[in-house]
Amino acid sequence: MPKRLLRILAVLLLVLLVIIGVALSLFRYASSMDPIEHLYADNCAVCHGEQLEGLAQGPPLVGNRLVRGESVSELIETIRAGAPARGMPAWGAVLSEDEIKSVALYVAERRSGRRFIDMRNDMPLVVPDGILETQTHALRLETVAADLAPLPFSIAPMPNGDILLTEKTGGLVLVHPDGTRTEVRDSPRGFENSFELVSLGVGLGWLLDVALHPDFAENGWIYVHFTERCEDCNPLGLTTSMNKLVRGRIRGGAWIDEETIWQADRDAYSVTPDLGAGGRLTFDPDGYVFMSIGMKGLSNYDGIQDLAMPYGKILRVHDDGRIPDDNPFVGTPGALPAIWSYGHRSPQGLEFDVQTGKLWETEMGPRGGDEVNLIQPGRNYGWPLYSLGQDYDGTPVEYGKNLGIEFDLADIEQPIADFTPAPAISSFVIYDGDAFSSWRRSFLVGSLKGNELYRVVIEGDRHVSTEVLVRDLGRIRDVEVEAGGAILLLLEHDSGGQIVRMRPADGETRLD
Repeated sequence: MPKRLLRILAVLLLVLLVIIGVALSLFRYASSMDPIEHLYADNCAVCHGEQLEGLAQGPPLVGNRLVRGESVSELIETIRAGAPARGMPAWGAVLSEDEIKSVALYVAERRSGRRFIDMRNDMPLVVPDGILETQTHALRLETVAADLAPLPFSIAPMPNGDILLTEKTGGLVLVHPDGTRTEVRDSPRGFENSFELVSLGVGLGWLLDVALHPDFAENGWIYVHFTERCEDCNPLGLTTSMNKLVRGRIRGGAWIDEETIWQADRDAYSVTPDLGAGGRLTFDPDGYVFMSIGMKGLSNYDGIQDLAMPYGKILRVHDDGRIPDDNPFVGTPGALPAIWSYGHRSPQGLEFDVQTGKLWETEMGPRGGDEVNLIQPGRNYGWPLYSLGQDYDGTPVEYGKNLGIEFDLADIEQPIADFTPAPAISSFVIYDGDAFSSWRRSFLVGSLKGNELYRVVIEGDRHVSTEVLVRDLGRIRDVEVEAGGAILLLLEHDSGGQIVRMRPADGETRLD
C-alpha cells in the first residue's frame, strides 16, 4: 500500500477516534452514569440518603449548614477524619485521597445546586423587575434587547450608544439604543452548528469576541476574534477550524478595510469543535493586543504544553499584527513567537488592568477548578498537567503521564481565585465606573452553568472575597461597562439571547 494512502488512512482513523471520543464523553457525562455519584451511593447514601436528604443514621447534606465547614477542602477533611463522637467513621483508611476529594466535590456540587452536567440552557429566562439588594448597592435590571440569537458571544459598547454584538453562528450585529438591530454587511460570519450534545451546540467556525481599538474614536478599528472554517486544511479535505484575529471598520453599514492581525499555520487547523476554543481579546495602553486560544488540538491536552502549537495559549502582538521583540519566547527555537503564556484549558475572559499594568484571565476547569489567573509572561498555567479540579469521571488531572512530561508543581502558576465546584465562569470586567462606586476595582465575573454574576475582590495578588450579585438570571456569556458606569450582561438562552442593563436602583445612570 502506498505510504501516502497509509498516511491518509491514519489521519482518517485519528479524526474518527476524536469525534467518537468527544461524542461518547459528552453522552456519558450527560447520562446518569456519573462515577462520582456512584462512589457516593456506594459509601455514603446508607447514612445520608440517596439524595443527600439525611436518614436516621446521618444528617442531611443539603439545605442546611454543615457545622464542620462547607468548602471542598473542609469537606475533604471531614470525610477523611470522620466524626467518631457522632458515629461517622474516618474514611481516610477506606477511600483513597482522590476518592475522598471526589465525594467532597459531589456534595459541594449538590449543595450549590449546580450538577456538572446541567448546562441550564432551557431554564426560564426571566429578568426581575424589582429591586435587587447586594451588600453595598441596590440595583435594577432592564432589558436592552431581547430575541437575539440563542448563542451570542460578545458585546462592545460604542461611543454613539450602539452595542456591537457577535453571535457564534451569525455575523456582526449593531444593537441600537431602542433595541432594534442591524447586521453589518460583509462582516466575518460564523457557521451553523453541526450537531448538539448535552444542550450545547457543536460546530466549527464560530464568531467569538469583538472589541474596539483603544483609539477607536481616531482610527475606527474594530477587532474580531473568530474560528476560521477551512474545508481543505488536511489531506482528506475534512472541515477544520482555528482561531483567527482580524480588524476592520464599519462604514455605511458594511465591514470594510479588513486586515489579518494573527492567523495560525494551516497544519494547526483542527477537527476539534469550537466549544473550548477560548476566543477573548483585550488591549493594553501601549498598543499591544492579547488573544486567548483554548483546547483546539485533537484532544483536551494535545499541544497545550507544546510551544510550537497555538493551542492553550495567550498570544501578544502589536495592534497591526507585528510580533513584539520582548515576547518571552522570541528566539526560542521552534516556539511560536506570539506566545505570552501557556497551559490554558478554556480561557473565557481576558482583561488588561490599566491602573496596575496587569493582565488577568478567567478560565474554565474540568469538574471544579474554574480560575481567575494573573497572567505573567512566559509562565505555565498547568493544563493538562495539573488542576485544582478533577476530570469529569473523578480521576485526577495528570495528563502529563500520557505526554511523558515530568514537572515540578512549583513551576505551575496557581490561580488567584479558585471556583470549586465550578459554575462555568465566563467573561469579566474590572469595574471602574461611577454608577456603583463601592464596586470599584472589583472583578465582575459572569457564569454559565451558575447563572450568577459574582463580585470578586482581589487586593494585590490575593483573593479577599466573593459576593453573588445576581442569582438565577441566565447563562451570562459576556460582561461589559458603559461609559456612565452601567453594566451590560449578555445572556444566552435556547429561546433567544438578551442584553440586560444593570443600574443603581436609587437614580438614573448616564449612558454617555
